[in-house]
Amino acid sequence: MHSDQFVDDYFSDDWPDWKHPKDETTFTLSLVRPTCMSDEDLEACYNLVDETSGADYRNSSLGWHPSVKKKEMRSPDLRYILVKDGEGSIKGFTSFMPTFENHEPVVYCYEIHLKPELQGTGLGKQLMGYYMDVAENIPSIEKAMLTCFVSNKSALKFYEKLGFTKDDYSPRERKLRGGKVVIPDYVILSRPTAAKKVDDSRAHQPGR
Repeated sequence: MHSDQFVDDYFSDDWPDWKHPKDETTFTLSLVRPTCMSDEDLEACYNLVDETSGADYRNSSLGWHPSVKKKEMRSPDLRYILVKDGEGSIKGFTSFMPTFENHEPVVYCYEIHLKPELQGTGLGKQLMGYYMDVAENIPSIEKAMLTCFVSNKSALKFYEKLGFTKDDYSPRERKLRGGKVVIPDYVILSRPTAAKKVDDSRAHQPGR
């Protein structure tokens, strides 16, 4: 599907500009596939991931693997929402993909990152809103999903306010033979779509 059609079908109307609430600087939002992005833009997105989350990766069991991350970010099924300033420089982005997790149709948010000067402005919530619009507007999708580092307390609180909770398939604590307890350093969060909630409600009605 062409990006313009994707926007028309799955996004809300307040697209494609955003103004900073303090100085009213205008930023442009655009929806693109990685196959249509320049190497410069992809590298800018990668650098932003490293800038905002690189330390979390390096301090976790996942580790930081540049070649693996760059390959993942070029997956042709991903959709990016890029945030650019007036000079065309990337100041933030989110990426997501309709996919299957444990045989369930979901929209998975792979990344959401903003430059420090755009954090706490409401832009992150707006980007998440677009992502959740996609999950809500694709009929077959059952939930929105994402992964968050346990160490990122502010992000966990942010997602919780948006209605995300720990998914049933999130990794659990493990007790080793010696008695040591291994606590996962990341959590999988999810939020059921409205259609999924209706289906679950009907399934629990008497006589069904």
